[in-house]
Amino acid sequence: MRKRYREPKHPVIEKLSEYGLVIVGAAIIAITFNVFLLPNQIASGGVSGISTILTGTFGWEPAYVQWAFNIPLFISGLLLLGMQFGAKSLVGTLVLPLIVFLTKDWDPWTQDALLGSICGGIGVGLGLGIVFRGKASTGGTDLAAQIIHKYTNFSLGTCVALIDGFIVLSAAIVFDIEKGLYALIGLYVTSKTIDLVQVGVGRSKMAMIITNHDEEVRHEIIHGLDRGVTRLSGQGGYTDNSRPILMCVIDQSEFTNLKQLVKDVDPKAFVIVMDASEVLGEGFKHA
Repeated sequence: MRKRYREPKHPVIEKLSEYGLVIVGAAIIAITFNVFLLPNQIASGGVSGISTILTGTFGWEPAYVQWAFNIPLFISGLLLLGMQFGAKSLVGTLVLPLIVFLTKDWDPWTQDALLGSICGGIGVGLGLGIVFRGKASTGGTDLAAQIIHKYTNFSLGTCVALIDGFIVLSAAIVFDIEKGLYALIGLYVTSKTIDLVQVGVGRSKMAMIITNHDEEVRHEIIHGLDRGVTRLSGQGGYTDNSRPILMCVIDQSEFTNLKQLVKDVDPKAFVIVMDASEVLGEGFKHA
């Protein structure tokens, strides 16, 4: 059965939920930094990577280093980029170093650099993904990248890559090449984990069905699977004939039933199936 419509949250409750996500995400990043990244000297980009390098070189307190970079960058962002960052990003900018400071005496959870880079990348990606779901950021080098992007011809992705690449290269010089390579692993794992948190694990499937029995297939999907169908107009590239294309989004658990249903109606049907990373709307989750 299709899920019933869910009433939207009250604006105050929604705003508090977003602040909660920012704090929880920042806490996960901070704890991950202290138990995985810093003990193993994994400087996988960002202000936390800079603090890892400076701590290893000069013995400076990581939280102080992060505040020293985050606060001026946040102020610069407000002055040069406008007010779009808002109070939630300020909370992330301040809370993350605070929790780093409060958990600085926690024992490392592993002394293995490879495990530290992988688990650290997962933790940072999870935390950042949660912060992004709270419609905020933790400031840091992301703001620096946006500032460079605004005043140069470089794309935002290039700016982020240049800054993180410089931090990883610095780690390789200050520590050793191996630590730099571990930092690259951490960066990669972080990016993949952020994607996972943001768009899910692809549990839904989108099917494109080309068949000469479109009415029968449409009827079976609507009444047999209780799913909606969108009819698109298509044109054969070889025959140049017009023909409808049925588009349907289903849960992964319904995929086998859909295949059997189409096969029973039209064994010669042409079916294309692909992952749908995130589906919003009736019958699926709501934003």
